[in-house]
Amino acid sequence: MTHPYGDYGRPAAGALRHVRPSPVFLAIVAVCVASGWYAWHDDGTSEPATRTSVFLLVMSGWLVSLCLHEFAHAFAALRSGDHSVVGKGYLTLDPLKYSDPLLSFILPTVFVLLGGIPLSGGAVYLDRGAIRGRARNSLVSAVGPLTNAVLAGVLALLLSSGVVDGASATFVAAFSFLIQLQVIAAVLNLLPVPGLDGYGVLEPWLPFEFRRAIAPYAPYAILFLFALLWSPSVNHYFYDVVDHITDALDVSPYLANDGYRLFRFWS
Repeated sequence: MTHPYGDYGRPAAGALRHVRPSPVFLAIVAVCVASGWYAWHDDGTSEPATRTSVFLLVMSGWLVSLCLHEFAHAFAALRSGDHSVVGKGYLTLDPLKYSDPLLSFILPTVFVLLGGIPLSGGAVYLDRGAIRGRARNSLVSAVGPLTNAVLAGVLALLLSSGVVDGASATFVAAFSFLIQLQVIAAVLNLLPVPGLDGYGVLEPWLPFEFRRAIAPYAPYAILFLFALLWSPSVNHYFYDVVDHITDALDVSPYLANDGYRLFRFWS
C-alpha cells in the first residue's frame, strides 16, 4: 500500500505542500524587520525608543530562530519517516501549533529576559518509532541546534562582510547580541543533558536499562543545569567558551554585551 504522503520516509508533493510560513510566523518576521529598520536608522536622540527597538529586534529575531529550530526537527523527522508532523502543523512555522508552548517559548523567553541564556525547548512531539534507525533519530535531534549554529554563521558573515556598515551603532550592537544568542543556543542545546538535543543525539545509542534508569530524573535535569549556570564559576567558564566562538566568528563580545545592555530596557 502506498503511504498517502509518498514512499515511506520520502515525502511527496502532498507533504511538501504543507511546508509554508504561517501568518503568525510572518507577523513575527514583520516585527523583526520593522524594529530592525528603526534600530538601523537610530540617531540616539531618544533612549527609550532606542532600547525598545533593540528589545523588539532581538526578541522577534530570537522567536524567528526558535521557529526555525523546531521546524528543522519536524522536517528532518518527516524526511526520516514520521509523517505525523504534517497533521500537527509543525511544518508551518506556527509557534501556536507546537505541543508545549511552555517549553518552547515561555521558558526560553523568560531565560533570555532574566539572563540572556537562550534555550530551545522540546516543542515538537515526534513519533520516534516511525523514524528509521538510530542514526536518523540522532540526526533529527541534532538539526535543531545545528540550525542555530548555521544562523550564527550566516549572521556573522553578514556582519563581517560590510553589509551593515551603514547601520547605526545601536543596530550593530543588537545584531551582535542576536548572533551571540544563536551561539549560546547551539552550545547549550548540544550538551548531553536529558531534555536537551545533545542528549537526544546520544539517546538512541545508549543501553535501554540506562535510559530507563534516568528517565524519572530527566524533567529535573534542565533545572539543575540552569542552577549550575547561575553559579559564578560555571557561568564564567561557559561564557568564556561562548566568547571564544563569538571571536572566531569575528563578532566582538563587547558589542554583544552592549546589545544585551540595550536589550534590558527595564534596567
